[in-house]
Amino acid sequence: MNIAVIDKILIRFFSELQNYFALAGQTLIRLFIRPFYYREFAIQFDKLGFSSLFICVLTGLFTGMVMALQALIQLKPFAATSYVGGMVAATMVKELGPVLASMMVAGRVGSAITAELGTMVVTEQVDAMRVEGTDIIKRLVVPRLLALLLALPLLTVVTDAISLVGGYIMSAGYGINPTMYIKGIPQFMVFQDLIEGVTKPLFFALIVAMTGCYVGLNTKGGAEGVGASAKQAVVLSSVMILVTDFFLSKIFVAFR
Repeated sequence: MNIAVIDKILIRFFSELQNYFALAGQTLIRLFIRPFYYREFAIQFDKLGFSSLFICVLTGLFTGMVMALQALIQLKPFAATSYVGGMVAATMVKELGPVLASMMVAGRVGSAITAELGTMVVTEQVDAMRVEGTDIIKRLVVPRLLALLLALPLLTVVTDAISLVGGYIMSAGYGINPTMYIKGIPQFMVFQDLIEGVTKPLFFALIVAMTGCYVGLNTKGGAEGVGASAKQAVVLSSVMILVTDFFLSKIFVAFR
């Protein structure tokens, strides 16, 4: 009995995984096929990108301040507080900036995508679009993916920049002047770190968009199902971002 239950769970898991990658593959192919819904893309970029700017600014500001505070406490006994700018920059640009920005966007945007598409499914709007001959993936999924592929790297850059400002605000109280703070950054970072910090959000954007769209388009159970799907999408996106970040970091380390 237990073996049968495990077998059923595994079959369902791999079936869902196959459907997920099938949707991702079909979406990536349709990125380069007409028609292009420019208006829908602009709407989604505003909803998914600009609307997430404030939460990313707050995240970057206070994370940078906390990182600087902890670094200053550790460096002060060694009279090495001048390195705080480099430590904050290296930590935020390579790791915390992309991950935190992506998880904030996953919580805010991923759930919104899932809820919106889930509502369209349970109210049979998606079925009506299929009857009209509309390509659901091209019309609903592609614009959201494109919007996140453009918005998330930009939001990550903003998060990184604000975190450096937050780090300096905290460092100024310990007698660190702007010149000393900025000069410490190149000592801990190289150009590849910047490439890594901008490349990771592209993968995270793909995860957030595809997870939100997949879960949303497979929503069942009415209004209650929409809420459950939104929660599921956020959890899955967050876990996949953390797992993907680990493997991407390993790949970048291997290429150093």
